[in-house]
Amino acid sequence: MTQSPFGLSAALTTPFDTAGRCDAAVAVRHARRCLDEGCASVTLFGTTGEGSSIDQAERSRMLSAFAAAGLGGDRLVACVMANASGDAAAQAAEILNLGARGVLLAPPSYFKNVSEEGVGRWFREVLQTLGEAARGIILYNIPSVTAVELPVSLVAALRAEFPQAIAGVKDSSGNWSYTERLLAEHRDLAILIGDERSLAAGVRLGAQGAISGLANVLAGRLSALIRDGRDDPALNELVEAVLRHPVTPAVKALVAHRTGEEGWTRVRAPLVSTPADGRATLGRLLDGFREAAAA
Repeated sequence: MTQSPFGLSAALTTPFDTAGRCDAAVAVRHARRCLDEGCASVTLFGTTGEGSSIDQAERSRMLSAFAAAGLGGDRLVACVMANASGDAAAQAAEILNLGARGVLLAPPSYFKNVSEEGVGRWFREVLQTLGEAARGIILYNIPSVTAVELPVSLVAALRAEFPQAIAGVKDSSGNWSYTERLLAEHRDLAILIGDERSLAAGVRLGAQGAISGLANVLAGRLSALIRDGRDDPALNELVEAVLRHPVTPAVKALVAHRTGEEGWTRVRAPLVSTPADGRATLGRLLDGFREAAAA
């Protein structure tokens, strides 16, 4: 079955209860809000979702809760961040067995200065283990976190070897020349922009959308940007403000401000919550968007 263009997916933040456990009920409610406001899907367990801090049992409970709430299928993507290829394949298989749209698959990140050959071997091990079940795989390029850049040549090689499995690339490199090359050489794939500041330009060159942290609070604004491909200087200002802080706690601070629910500020170690003054500044910027929309 051919899927529609990817569109906007919220890189869903993960709520934690007062005991520090994943709060699936709150996550489902938040996912519905993102979908209602313009997202085509939500993505669990990504960088914004603190996926590397969520263990396997919690992942399974969250996925089951989303499936039970009717939030599976094309409305769900989930990220895999594992160093052992066997662990990555097992997590991906669980996601795909639930009928999710796809898997956002990050490269292994413990060893540094690894070769293209070694990274390629790891991806091949994952895909070969999945076998015929492999589909909807979105390669995740986020070298600021993994310290591993996915060469465009490796994307081409994996696409050639696993044409039914590789569906796209999420590029969170912030390297526009890399993004341009991806878009020029892989128009057959869903190229997704992780840096919202480059999203409009990417859309104009053929990007299919984004998996975006800011979609947690500005889904409508970002959906319009993807639809029209128009630059949004005010949005860029908010991105710059977020980047002045550790990004994941800052996005959670925005969700807390938007919802009025203080619990959204909770993060897991080694992260710490955004300080109160930073939260206030981010909140004022977000209020500016809402006031402009209401005018």
